Amino acid sequence: MVSNEIKMNQSLLKRNHPLAVIDAQRRVLESDAAVPAFGERLAAANLHPLTATGIETFQINVGKMCNQVCKHCHVDAGPDRTEIMTRETMELCLAALDQTDAQVVDLTGGAPEMNPDFRWLVDQIVARGRRVIDRSNLTILVAQGYEDMCQFLADRNVEVTASLPYYLESQTDAQRGDHVFERSIRALKNLNAVGYGMPDSGLTLNLVYNPTGAFLPPKQAGIEADYKRELRRRHGIEFNSLYTITNIPISRFLDFLIESGNYGPYMQKLSNAYNPEAAKQVMCRTTISIGWDGQLYDCDFNQMLEITVGNGLPTHVRDFDAAALARREICIGNHCYGCTAGSGSSCTGAVADH
Repeated sequence: MVSNEIKMNQSLLKRNHPLAVIDAQRRVLESDAAVPAFGERLAAANLHPLTATGIETFQINVGKMCNQVCKHCHVDAGPDRTEIMTRETMELCLAALDQTDAQVVDLTGGAPEMNPDFRWLVDQIVARGRRVIDRSNLTILVAQGYEDMCQFLADRNVEVTASLPYYLESQTDAQRGDHVFERSIRALKNLNAVGYGMPDSGLTLNLVYNPTGAFLPPKQAGIEADYKRELRRRHGIEFNSLYTITNIPISRFLDFLIESGNYGPYMQKLSNAYNPEAAKQVMCRTTISIGWDGQLYDCDFNQMLEITVGNGLPTHVRDFDAAALARREICIGNHCYGCTAGSGSSCTGAVADH
């Protein structure tokens, strides 16, 4: 039996957990007879095969190293993960970016700021006139050695999209670890101090809400109003928008679902809430996802399940074919229910009314 304290401080990989083997996660998802195959739901709405409509966003995972071990993490990131994107692979990503008209480069991890070449990569993207999004866990911004990161991001007009599970300490720390909320609030105040989220600054600060349990997120507009009111009242914090993102049943969140006996009910909940209008607008249709080792994926979730782009397309960024990838058929699975339930879910929050 692994103690809860160890679980909160080690990745599945470090614990030699069975689900650290990606094939084991796939088997769980593929063997779930409680819900119809996701492809059947797409076919019923004349959406199968699901195809890309272009490449508007480059999402680059620069590594799985993180200073936190969050229990919902679909990356299984943590301090014990050593996978990190090299500068050579970053140069291949930039060469691929130059083949496209994509205006957004979405940097994620782990904690992307922990990659030693993070600042170099940001400068290279900014020099190309593309918009950079930094997906920050907030606490890294107040960690030793990163004290000037807020100013670095502000000087380059990097958009910050930051995870904050709730505006109250107890819920946030329950999901992300002791004292995470307090450090997150300090980081948000530092971001506000350099202009992020402030009127007329031009510096965008968005927050991300993930449910803390086996349920779907509430309506985005309503909880955004709650966050804005409570963070302003309690801490004097300002931000631009709140994104609600559904937890996808993979990696550590899958482990939580199975351990708590919620896997079947959660999958049924996702399936029952399937929304074809959300399926039409899923992020994979306009995004290409690049792993820390240069492998190509339809989305960040397929990346974590190691489902590379299919149908004979190049699977590594060194062989990038912009025209073919822009019209590719998307690889799907039952985990895709997470992006199409209710109002839908993407890296920029809800995608449809429901």
